[in-house]
Amino acid sequence: MLIRRPRNLFNALLSCALLVAATGAALGQTPTSSPRPDSPTRAPGTQTQSPTTAPGTQRPAPQTPPGAPTLPGVRPTNPQTPPTGVPSPTPPVSPTDLPPESQTVETPLVEPTDPKFPLQEQRPLPPMPNMTRLGVTGDNTITLSLNDAIKRALENNNEIEVARDDVRFAETQLHSLEGIFDPIFSFFPQIDKRITPQQSSLGGSDSSGTTTSTTYSFTPSLNKQFSRGGGNYNLNFENNHTNSSSSFNRINPFYSSNLSLTFTQPLLRNRSIDNNRRQIRIQKKRLEQSDADFRQRTIEVIAQVQRAYWELGFALRDQQNQLANLNLSRENLRRVEAQIAVGTKAPLERAEVQTELANRESALLVSVQNVSISENNLKQLMFKDSTNPEWSAQLTPTDTPTFDSTPVNLTDALKEARDNRPELRRLRLQSDINKIDIQYFKNQTKPQIDIQSTLATTGLAGKDVSGSPAVGTPLPLIEGDPARDADAFLLQQIRDIQTRAMFPLAVVPNNLSLGGVPSDLIGGFGKDLSNLFSLKTRNITVGLAIQIPFKNKTAEANLAGARIQTEQLEATLRSQDQAIEVDVRNSAQSVETSRRRVLAAREARANAELQLEGEQRLYQVGRSTTFILFQRENALTNAKNLELRAETDYNKALADLQRATSTTLRANNVVVDSTTP
Repeated sequence: MLIRRPRNLFNALLSCALLVAATGAALGQTPTSSPRPDSPTRAPGTQTQSPTTAPGTQRPAPQTPPGAPTLPGVRPTNPQTPPTGVPSPTPPVSPTDLPPESQTVETPLVEPTDPKFPLQEQRPLPPMPNMTRLGVTGDNTITLSLNDAIKRALENNNEIEVARDDVRFAETQLHSLEGIFDPIFSFFPQIDKRITPQQSSLGGSDSSGTTTSTTYSFTPSLNKQFSRGGGNYNLNFENNHTNSSSSFNRINPFYSSNLSLTFTQPLLRNRSIDNNRRQIRIQKKRLEQSDADFRQRTIEVIAQVQRAYWELGFALRDQQNQLANLNLSRENLRRVEAQIAVGTKAPLERAEVQTELANRESALLVSVQNVSISENNLKQLMFKDSTNPEWSAQLTPTDTPTFDSTPVNLTDALKEARDNRPELRRLRLQSDINKIDIQYFKNQTKPQIDIQSTLATTGLAGKDVSGSPAVGTPLPLIEGDPARDADAFLLQQIRDIQTRAMFPLAVVPNNLSLGGVPSDLIGGFGKDLSNLFSLKTRNITVGLAIQIPFKNKTAEANLAGARIQTEQLEATLRSQDQAIEVDVRNSAQSVETSRRRVLAAREARANAELQLEGEQRLYQVGRSTTFILFQRENALTNAKNLELRAETDYNKALADLQRATSTTLRANNVVVDSTTP
């Protein structure tokens, strides 16, 4: 509205306008810096504001939209300031230069006011997302430390059980090969009945022309191979009981026994080593290899348990962070709904908050899935089979990631790896096996010279069937039936002649009987054994068995192949040593990188907390927007997750370094009983 004034008032206004114009020209000559809007990242309380203005009441000056017309007599609220150091001359203003409207019209300044939106009913918050995991019950929770997880894995892990059974199987194979040196007791009972025709009267047959014999044999024997020297002995004890119908047998039935000891000792080939001792020595090395494989498998499983345990801890803590971030978004939605209900916020603000809320719900559900995956991986390492009822339990790790700012000593790590790695131990044992092969094949190229000796003794006893009188009994020189015995017939004729000639009859002289069977051969089985151990009848044999091959191509070829394998093993050992060098260096670098990441992530998380705190204060006084506030909240959540990830990766890197240096067992107080061949 235009108001007319008297002339003196007009003159006063004109003077004031001239004064204002002159002051503006003077200010234009002074260099000034362009004003910058307050950064939303600036800490709370550092924004420039008037000391006379109450905190939280200062608002930014309204900006004139580009291209909008400026009312006459009203100065823009944000004039363009000339560059620093460049004066902007202002020509003097005279009353005649002003337009007529400016000389007679004054427009009052109008302060912008907050918009007023129609009142709406406050909506309730949406329900929390369902965080239930399939197959896991919330009422069954298992608190688990890292040592508990490792202990369960050592007791139930199937891969460790397979490696343990490999060691046990190698032990049984060794015992099987060592059985070659066990004494072998043999027992051969036998019955032999024979009816043999006789073509001569000297065969002792009766009127049937045959002889019948029945023999009962009882022959135990003992055989043993020596573990040193390559020799062997055979102790044989043969016992027979024979009943024969031959008329020429003086004792019948009779017992006969034979006790013999045979000893064989190699002098060149098979003396220092033979195939049996070679196989036993190789199996002992393979048993140690299976022990090294078991240690390696145990180390790998423990490292997997450590990685799975820390991954589960990270997944649970990430789930907590995502849940806290979701709760912040729900609180923002609650405040926005309250402001929309009272008309201080536009309903469009609700859409922005709900969009962010949906995104955070999605991130929370992904974290829940990651918890299930990490938990199942750990359960697979700890449980023996899928029927374990603890598959439905919820695992809760109790250990938190550790951190040590001390850098890794690479030299010590490499030394421990070369001293402890099971792979190097296995290759060294394979080299020992190759040396055993070379020794054996070299021995097989020698000629074979064996000493063979036998010591035997016999025994005999039976029933006397000869009919001869005892030794010393007087017997006539000629006796018998003259009709059958020629000597008795001749004696009878002589005596007839003497009787007719009335000569004295011839007297038949007597001889002492020598006996039919010696008395020490008459008796039973006891007499037989007595004669056996008396060593009156014995047999001693000593000789050499010599075998000289002309070419022996088989042994020479085997020896050459074993020497080629020596070169292969040396190259394999160098390659494995390089692989271990790379593994240790990479693991140590991973620990060092993770250590630095933890330090950087902690600093980033602390700064993100300060940024969010400042942004919340700005938002409370109306100097920030919901979008920027959400960005700060998401940045803090990401910083926390990065810190958790860095700490988790650090502990996983430590576990991997322990695996690379084979110090996992010692670091986790695990003792493996050494297998002694």
